Amino acid sequence: MRRWLIIISILCLLTAFVVAHKPSPYEFPKLNYFPQMPQSSENPVTIEGADLGRHLFYDPILSKNKDISCASCHRQEMAFSDAPNAFTKGNEGMLTNRNTMPLFNLAWYAALFWDGRASSIEDQVYHPVRDRNEMNIAWTEAENRIKALEFYQHKFRLAFGIQEIDSVLISKAIGQFLRTLISNQSKYDRVLAGNDNLNKDEYAGFVLVNDMTKGDCLHCHTTDGDALGTTGKFSNNGLDNVKDPNLYNDKGLGGYTSKENDNGKFKIPSLRNVAITAPYMHDGRFATLEEVLDFYSGGVQKSVNIDSKLGLAHQGGVRLTPIEKNQIIAFLNTLTDSIFISNPKYSNPFKN
Repeated sequence: MRRWLIIISILCLLTAFVVAHKPSPYEFPKLNYFPQMPQSSENPVTIEGADLGRHLFYDPILSKNKDISCASCHRQEMAFSDAPNAFTKGNEGMLTNRNTMPLFNLAWYAALFWDGRASSIEDQVYHPVRDRNEMNIAWTEAENRIKALEFYQHKFRLAFGIQEIDSVLISKAIGQFLRTLISNQSKYDRVLAGNDNLNKDEYAGFVLVNDMTKGDCLHCHTTDGDALGTTGKFSNNGLDNVKDPNLYNDKGLGGYTSKENDNGKFKIPSLRNVAITAPYMHDGRFATLEEVLDFYSGGVQKSVNIDSKLGLAHQGGVRLTPIEKNQIIAFLNTLTDSIFISNPKYSNPFKN
């Protein structure tokens, strides 16, 4: 009888704690030059939730051999990409099938991964944990590991109250942290705010990027209309000379949707931080920005399903001069957010 009274007392205390404690809403920065930030009604970001997610992001507990964390493949100093690796080493040295995408400004994306197979940030979290080539752990095992630690029990109570720790809450916590990864403090952002100026070459590069008869980047990579640097959509940019949509080595979006018209289409990455996230394209085939501009200048293949917005594909590309290429790269360098890649609130909490 006494034992049951003790248990009931503990439960009452925990219930009182949950009632008294409410997670604090996370305050996002003012984003005057971005589209309105989509908010998740199912997983609103809180200070406690984002802190929990940050710990889980950096904790190798979510990998089979406890030797790989999310941060192993998404490093802050590289804008949470795995630059300079074309493919990432995961479980027992196995390589990923595609280049690791950087992580920032994810809340605006309606779909994630190169092939769009995740419909939300929280859904995205599930894939690498169970992927054989990445973290390679069953979610039930990951749940049991976290449940066993008083450290995480406490943090989950702070973030979510008394609930069973499961994969849903784990993905929500990591999702909250990922939503806080906002890159908005580059030189380009300071220029938009009226606190800095582009030099001559940087400005010329900005004009070229947004000139349909020159760089012609604006249809996919927004920098004039908004500051995201991408439409977040999917495109076939003419990487390979493919005449039959079923002959793509990697079908990209089509491999997920099973639609023939989607074969060869891949997610359009942001131009933000592009100078530090090489190599480029879904397969990391281009090692430098110079190689990327050489491709768009004269290497575009007019393949099946090619994006209709590539209006100069019939001549191999936009035919930029060496000076124009250098000017575009000068502008792209203004999109590097040195504050984002060194911000301590995004760094490894276990090292603080």
